[in-house]
Amino acid sequence: MLGIIIPAHNEAAHIGECVTCARRAANHHQLLGEEVRVIVVLDSCTDDTETIARALGAEVVQVAARNVGMARAHGAERALALGARWLAFTDADTAVADDWLVRQLDCCADAVCGVVGVHDWSPHIAAVREHFGATYTDADGHRHIHGANLGVSAHAYLRAGGFPPLESSEDVALVEALLATGARIEWSAAPRVVTSARTDFRAKKGFGATLVDVGLRYFGAMPGVAQPDAALAA
Repeated sequence: MLGIIIPAHNEAAHIGECVTCARRAANHHQLLGEEVRVIVVLDSCTDDTETIARALGAEVVQVAARNVGMARAHGAERALALGARWLAFTDADTAVADDWLVRQLDCCADAVCGVVGVHDWSPHIAAVREHFGATYTDADGHRHIHGANLGVSAHAYLRAGGFPPLESSEDVALVEALLATGARIEWSAAPRVVTSARTDFRAKKGFGATLVDVGLRYFGAMPGVAQPDAALAA
């Protein structure tokens, strides 16, 4: 059995597309009918995230932590209790490709770190998108770590001690723990996801926060605020 774990805090606007894509990945013909559970971890939700996720066939578990590390760990615990041999993690504002799970398993590794694409850059000035394109490695051998595109075998996950209870960078901490145990990690661009560049991000140091920081640090621009061409060229 395979488990797809999706932490969510008030994600009614995004969870529908996320679960729909996850279920398509779960039903990919190359999985040869192996059971896949899509588990949404509701972390202190007060909106319709649960209703939407259940209606689309996801299993729902709850935690009251406002802590993504704890939410991911809770979802992993549920998947392991159900007998999962592989844990695949993504985010509620992310859409995984139909062959996402297949490509993770194709790597034949203890863990797989994938890359992300962005479908809507409108919250940011053009220079942030250009900076991302110039500095981000979308190819095999990259060294990016994203909770939105991460897979790990049950054995390796347990040996590494699982996700720590961190509000952000919990994915980095897990990968570091995996490396410390000698796990073989594949840094692959084959498992594809498209994520959000939104500015109402949930993790304080997550992908969205990083993009906002890039705009401020390099271009002195808040998200969505146009910059004169001269300022961008400086």
